[in-house]
Amino acid sequence: MMNIKKIVCCCTIMLLGISACNDAAKRQQEDGIIYTVNGKIDTDELEFALTHEHLMSNFGMDIDSAFQYDEVALLNQVVPYVKEVKSSGVHSIFDCTTAYFGRRVDILKKISDATGVQIITNTGFYGAANDRYVPDFAFEASAEEISKVWIKEFEEGIEGSGIKPGFIKLAFDGGDPSTIDKKLFLAGILTHKKTGLTIGVHTGNNPVAAAFQMDLLEQNNLSTCAWIWFHANWLEDTPILLEAASRGAWISLDGVKTTNIKEHIDRLKLFKSRDLLHRVLLSHDGDGYPMGGEIREFEALQAALIPAMLEDGFNQKDINQLTIENPKEAFMIRVRQSNY
Repeated sequence: MMNIKKIVCCCTIMLLGISACNDAAKRQQEDGIIYTVNGKIDTDELEFALTHEHLMSNFGMDIDSAFQYDEVALLNQVVPYVKEVKSSGVHSIFDCTTAYFGRRVDILKKISDATGVQIITNTGFYGAANDRYVPDFAFEASAEEISKVWIKEFEEGIEGSGIKPGFIKLAFDGGDPSTIDKKLFLAGILTHKKTGLTIGVHTGNNPVAAAFQMDLLEQNNLSTCAWIWFHANWLEDTPILLEAASRGAWISLDGVKTTNIKEHIDRLKLFKSRDLLHRVLLSHDGDGYPMGGEIREFEALQAALIPAMLEDGFNQKDINQLTIENPKEAFMIRVRQSNY
């Protein structure tokens, strides 16, 4: 039998026009969960989270060898660095390296165990880079068949490890969405409906692809709060981002560097002026071991952006909203139907 309190709550939402995404999160806050490489946790345990980083990747290598690493060298470089990142206040890191360009959940677990940082991995395929990291079978398979692969990773664990993904990671190339990109996104929708995993998509400087994704979500009776616009910072037209946020989308400004602090602050001021700061995610798109190379750092947010924000009129509540509350709301596992 449906809980009477939930019925009353839904009626109140319709009467007051409260944001569907926000209210859905509040109603499920007490039992909200997510999966890390070390198992299920309450989303409250995420605390300060970086929502788009790479602990390691082999982006640029051939798809057949991208899973191979010098593991000793990798751990010797990444573990001390992640400990430094943890000392800056970070509790959780969302790893966006997908299958076929370097995802290795066994190594992620070793990093998490050695550092105490909670690491969240993903399922999905990366459709950007001219599709070089999309496995051959996906071009012939249906969206339903592809989704079954991702759903199985969620239900049974990745590659026999028992480690479950905490979100879906996809990617679109520039220009009009391709046939494979459309199919992969539909597979993401089907996976979300079955698992409740949030769909994060490398969309970047492509508002056409962003509009397609939001429209397809709505056509499938899902709220746009099921979707993260990764690399939204690449788009210079901020009003488009504000409009997407007003529709419920998560806007990921994940290119924070010491060289673009003012640019980020100026944008965040616009989101705050529109009461949309609660739709923004912040991160660096850093990489701890990019093809065995030097670290692409993920500390500027903590060391430079936050202090600059506090000096420029933002308060600690704003900081907590962006770094603690928003990640928790964005990645909490739940099916986000459009009638929330």
